[in-house]
Amino acid sequence: MKDKTIEYVLRTTWLAVQKMYNEEAAKFESTMATGFTLLSIDPEKGTPSTALGPKMGMEATSLSRILKTMEKRGVIERKPNPSDGRGVLIHLTEFGREKRALSRDKVLSFNEAIRNNISEEKINNFYEVAELINDMIANKKIYNQKK
Repeated sequence: MKDKTIEYVLRTTWLAVQKMYNEEAAKFESTMATGFTLLSIDPEKGTPSTALGPKMGMEATSLSRILKTMEKRGVIERKPNPSDGRGVLIHLTEFGREKRALSRDKVLSFNEAIRNNISEEKINNFYEVAELINDMIANKKIYNQKK
């Protein structure tokens, strides 16, 4: 892989992870996007619908579609936000809590498998590189946007 660009390695690795999670989620009549959403919702207090998109790095239209499907399946419910009458909180149903626990177990299993096969030093290097890439992008250090 050394002759591949960094972007290529990031993209193909992410696509492989996404495919793996979707294959696993399909066994439970779900998707990776649904699992990620379940894990992003506070299981106790609920989460404001407006906070979910930014928290997940997702556009509002895509998230809206996912939430609508999740509501139809009975894993979430929308309730008025008591601190902001205009807002809506997304809460997990009991069925949603079960699906969230299953999603959490799958994520933890993946992480455990990786950690069992890669040294702590290499994992720390991976996190450091990812953090630096994110910082460079966030601070516009790759493409100067001042044109």
